[in-house]
Amino acid sequence: MLDIKNIFKTFNAGTVNEKTALNDVSLCLKDGDFATVIGGNGAGKSTLLNAVAGVWMVDSGSISIGDTDVTSLPEHKRARYIGRVFQDPMMGTAATMQIEENLALAARRGKARTLRTGITKKEREEYYELLKILDLGLEERLTSKVGLLSGGQRQALTLLMATLQKPRLLLLDEHTAALDPKTAAKVLDTTERIVQKDHLTTLMITHNMRDAIVHGNRLIMMHEGKIALDISGEAKKKLTVEDLLAKFGQATGSDEADDKLLLG
Repeated sequence: MLDIKNIFKTFNAGTVNEKTALNDVSLCLKDGDFATVIGGNGAGKSTLLNAVAGVWMVDSGSISIGDTDVTSLPEHKRARYIGRVFQDPMMGTAATMQIEENLALAARRGKARTLRTGITKKEREEYYELLKILDLGLEERLTSKVGLLSGGQRQALTLLMATLQKPRLLLLDEHTAALDPKTAAKVLDTTERIVQKDHLTTLMITHNMRDAIVHGNRLIMMHEGKIALDISGEAKKKLTVEDLLAKFGQATGSDEADDKLLLG
């Protein structure tokens, strides 16, 4: 479902600030794969996600989503294939609009618009059932303004909106980093349920090694713009944080670990 071949991305090329963020990265996700991506600051995690989303055009290499080569497509044209949840809970929703209005926008994304106004009774019933999945009581607050929600509630709603039309690829950009630990755990559990229920191919960036181990069927660790580790199957299920740090040291030849990698 996602096929990345030999991509390179360098920022500020030819200057004293030149930085190679992605260095010959190749990655293939099968339909339904849920891959977590970890790595220290500057490892290339966010650049990889932004390259897939079309925020940055790669210098060379190719990116395909399903059977579509999106390498040269701008961000807004790739959006039809991608659902994305950002780190900031304030992004991805319209604060001054009601919960049901936000869901309606997500449900009608990319579809032909008509002169019909409002939300139908049937749509409202569908949104009610969808919100029950979150287990946050939002189904009883359909007409509440999204700006009144907590960060965790808003992020959970954004997740629901991003997956409403079953995207080919779901990108999660540290989507629990701004939440308190209890709320983050709840949003992650909801993420796992939605991804499994809809069989969504997912790429999730996290700084939390335990979350990276517990969630998904595949773990990718990046270092200096390259994929240093790619662990899946039974090997991933048996992983501990200590094992992962040891494997990282073996793969990179370094015993240094970014503090943020040790969170959790």
